[in-house]
Amino acid sequence: MTAPAGPFFPGAGRQFAALALDYWNDGHRWQVRGAVLLLILLTVGQVLLAIWISYWHRDLFDALEARALGKLLHLILIFALIFALTMAVTALHLHVKRWLQLDWRRWMTELLLDHWMARSHHYKLQFMAGEHDNPDGRIAEDIRIATEVAIALAHTLLFSLLILGSFVDILLTVSGSATLPGTGLAVPGYMVLAAFLYAGSGAALGLSLGRSLIRTTNRLQTVEANLRFGLARARQHSEAIALLHGEDFERRGADRLFADVGRGWNRQTLAYLGIVSFSTGYGTLLPVFPILIAAPQYMAGAMSLGILMQAAQAFQRLTSALSWPVDNLGELARCRASMDRIVSLYHDMQALEREEQAPSAALRRIHIRHARQPLLEFRQLALQTPAGQLLLAPLDLQVHHGERLLITGEPTVTEALFKAVAGLWPWGSGEIRLPEEAGIMFLPQRPFLPEDSLRNTLCYPHEPGHYGDAALHRALECAGLAWLAPRLDETENWGRAMPLRTQQRLGLARVFLQRPDWVFIEEATDAFDPKDEVCTLEMLHHELPDTTLLHISRHDSLFPLHGRRLELRRPKAAQA
Repeated sequence: MTAPAGPFFPGAGRQFAALALDYWNDGHRWQVRGAVLLLILLTVGQVLLAIWISYWHRDLFDALEARALGKLLHLILIFALIFALTMAVTALHLHVKRWLQLDWRRWMTELLLDHWMARSHHYKLQFMAGEHDNPDGRIAEDIRIATEVAIALAHTLLFSLLILGSFVDILLTVSGSATLPGTGLAVPGYMVLAAFLYAGSGAALGLSLGRSLIRTTNRLQTVEANLRFGLARARQHSEAIALLHGEDFERRGADRLFADVGRGWNRQTLAYLGIVSFSTGYGTLLPVFPILIAAPQYMAGAMSLGILMQAAQAFQRLTSALSWPVDNLGELARCRASMDRIVSLYHDMQALEREEQAPSAALRRIHIRHARQPLLEFRQLALQTPAGQLLLAPLDLQVHHGERLLITGEPTVTEALFKAVAGLWPWGSGEIRLPEEAGIMFLPQRPFLPEDSLRNTLCYPHEPGHYGDAALHRALECAGLAWLAPRLDETENWGRAMPLRTQQRLGLARVFLQRPDWVFIEEATDAFDPKDEVCTLEMLHHELPDTTLLHISRHDSLFPLHGRRLELRRPKAAQA
């Protein structure tokens, strides 16, 4: 997804605003709108306090110039009131702003999670072209950045606009007019004109220096996410890496990823160098410049010390408001980069949904429907790779309730069939009719074991309250894991703490516990020795006699435990 070059109204920003529009019209919209209104009113309060403190400074320096002790004491009391109000308004403003940031983040996170987790999109997205790498990072981190920074920028922009309108009037009033040297021409409100020229030239130069910052920030966030993903992958597969002694390979991979981070960092540093150097000089000159241009009037007696200091402060306020784009260029770049990544992910998920629903896609997709009878049926089911290569010629098959079917053949084909029945493999044609009102439990070779208590792991994805201790103990006993019963409430990363054989037994214990009507097993007992494998399947038949079993295995010795066998192979033309 290519973003436009403009930093203030980029395509990503407009698309993000369209994406976020529903939040402001959500079910609790009045609460959201009330919070926004309160935030605006508190921002107005902050501006009024800034105006008040401006006049207070004027009175303070006039009192100091006149050496008026009584007026000074009175001003101290007024300042105490201003101080208390500022503290209260700032605290309440912060509370409302942070509530709004969190609530918007929650809504947007739920929106993207609803799409990402729907109909196995989190899996299918891997096979789709587009800019949606590291979707977990985009949902967890980029949404946080976009919502927090967008609201913070909106507040500071509103504050700057209100300050601009207020302090232009103050500066026009107090600065008077100045005569251009050698012309006799009077320039009314010359400090306002000077403030606009100062801020305008600074904004133009700052934006020209900061254009590359947006591109480099986006690139840096991408390579940072790649590094996090690479390290997380190494952690998840640490056992396999250790067995293969692949540490050196993984280290080289991590070094390459970090080298990308280093290059991205250096490019961003170069982009920052110009803008930071300029901003430093710009900010250093700002307090001095208005005093220097107003000093002639003070020296001529046209201004009191209080008016001089008020004019200097109003000039600083005005130029700071006008310098909002330059001052916030880094945050604008960070926010835009995150918005771009969120919009890209969301659009790709929408494209996936449209592709699933398109009539043209129906001709080259596997249809999954529900049969009116308790059977699993394949009607002219053909399987293909994502690239379109034929894996399985059209197949017609019926599996009735209570049957036990052994599926053998080429792993590529059997794996595709397993995923197709689960709805994860749309590539191909034909129909899969699932049994009516009966869920199928899928048991892959390596079961998913969340880092949780053993009780929750066995009950997954159901709540643990569905099953009592007696049922849990019996399931562990049937799976040959009775020795784990005392650890039901112990939390562990079972996928790392246990060897593959024990992991597969835990997957089978889940079957014994949840007792599904249909089970589809994909080589989920291949880590067992032959005798244990036979005993486990016999136990499965004994405990779940009415359960339909589809079993993918390469062990021909298991055929006597099944009613029939289906062998799947790629067509010879496809193999050639």
